[in-house]
Amino acid sequence: MAEKNALDWITFVLVVVGGINWGLVGLFQFNLVNMIFGSIMWLEKLVYILVGISALYMIYVMTKK
Repeated sequence: MAEKNALDWITFVLVVVGGINWGLVGLFQFNLVNMIFGSIMWLEKLVYILVGISALYMIYVMTKK
């Protein structure tokens, strides 16, 4: 297995945070990201963008040889 670099770990954490947030939204209608950054809309949006980019990066890493 290839050694993980800092970008791999950052994207992993962001994807996990996104997954947990969606689980909380689905189960309890509780948006953790909104609760933490709700008063700072641009920061909340940035977190969602970074989670999406991280997911795309994870797809790339998992499908390359």
